[in-house]
Amino acid sequence: MYSTVRCGYCRKARAYFKANGIAYTDYDVETSNKGRQDFQRMGARGVPVILVGDKRLNGFSDSAFASLYESGQ
Repeated sequence: MYSTVRCGYCRKARAYFKANGIAYTDYDVETSNKGRQDFQRMGARGVPVILVGDKRLNGFSDSAFASLYESGQ
């Protein structure tokens, strides 16, 4: 996940991942050089950006993530 500390949807995503036992890597695009470079390379404009395999979710909602996660497994 590409995120920032201040992002409300990023906090929701982190809480969802924790509650559902989903392992993830979190790159803060404001403090991580790798995160910022990857984020820019993707052409992303807002956070969070969540990658599951080769699929990408811009933003976060429980239902959108669950659908993406189930299809990526």
